[in-house]
Amino acid sequence: MRKLLSLIVILVLAGWGAYKGAVWWYADQTMAELRRSLSDHGALERGSISSGVSGELVLENTRFQSFRLTQPLTIERLHLQAGSPLALLKGLHSAHDLPRSWRLEASGWRLPLDAAMLRNWVTDTDELAPRPLFMPVCGPDARQQLGSGDLVRMGINELAGDAQVRQTSGGVRLEIHSRESGGVEVFWQGARVRLDPDGVNLTPSAETVQVVLRDGGMMRRVTAYCARETGLPAAAWADLVMTSFREGLESRGLQASPQLLALYRQWLTEGGELVVSLDPKAAWAGIPLRDANDSGTEGGEAAPALAVSYNGAVVPDVYLSAIEPVTPTVPEQALEPVVDPEKSPMVAGWQVVATEHAGDWLGYTVRVTLSNGRTVEGRLIRVDERQVEVARPVDGGEVAYPMASRAIDQLAVWRRGQTAED
Repeated sequence: MRKLLSLIVILVLAGWGAYKGAVWWYADQTMAELRRSLSDHGALERGSISSGVSGELVLENTRFQSFRLTQPLTIERLHLQAGSPLALLKGLHSAHDLPRSWRLEASGWRLPLDAAMLRNWVTDTDELAPRPLFMPVCGPDARQQLGSGDLVRMGINELAGDAQVRQTSGGVRLEIHSRESGGVEVFWQGARVRLDPDGVNLTPSAETVQVVLRDGGMMRRVTAYCARETGLPAAAWADLVMTSFREGLESRGLQASPQLLALYRQWLTEGGELVVSLDPKAAWAGIPLRDANDSGTEGGEAAPALAVSYNGAVVPDVYLSAIEPVTPTVPEQALEPVVDPEKSPMVAGWQVVATEHAGDWLGYTVRVTLSNGRTVEGRLIRVDERQVEVARPVDGGEVAYPMASRAIDQLAVWRRGQTAED
């Protein structure tokens, strides 16, 4: 009897060790394949691997450094719950054959912010590219858009929170929650996740996609900050952003319905909860597209409109109309700093600052005068012991200009304050 019990204990320990070893091996191979598939986009570090008897896989201190960003994304704990040890082993061995129900939780994800999150080669884009749609003006220069440097000056030094992906018989649900900027939920109805060599796919494709946005008070902070930076009241700043939004759509051959414009303006200035149901098979991110001459009905039935609700109230007649693309003409005065001296309580202008304190003005519009008499204006994106780097805006992006610190004769910052030398 004693020998039998000893044999059973040995077999259990051997089986447990074999299971743990198999899970570690398959998880390591899966992460290696994922690292190879992401090698064109960034560098992935898997961290430590552990597992549990109930079909759990845990990765700790995972890190991904995108080649496009200057800061890495770190995840304190990745927890995969497959439902059973057999389902976990099968899913890791054949990633394309995941169990019908599983859950992946990312606890403690963190993305630090700095004044220049995008690499220079990313911001150096085609000058003829259409203007961005959802990047509001946020500075005295009408071309200066909200960026990571603005978030840092607003007191947001990092994006951090928790995330979760769940696969059920009804579809796939993604939830991302941030401590500073609310959260987003996406539900792909009827879809299943499939991991193929070319990436993550949904097979079959989703029937509908429901998106829920909650800003957590972020939009009010953005409105107050950008209106102050632009030197305009909040209402006038919103008008400026809406003009840019309309022109961005028109350059793409689109026109927003009055309700869509009103909804975007309300969300921009007040935030709240926005629930949208999209058709993944439709163009333009599932937003219905009508002909500009459409009277609103087709064959006696109402023309398609986006299913959307704002703070629990249904918003009707949200759609886009197809028009001839319009190339916006930008007058010279639109490229000058936006200042309303009668409404702004402080004077805006160029103010000379000490070159050794240049690091205090990252993200601001600056004018650098070199010892040879040449001047360079743009957004200050990087400062070190030897160089000062300024990004000059062009349509669709920025071009960076590095300059040696010893060659700088004067550095001026465009900001509000007491009367400044121009």
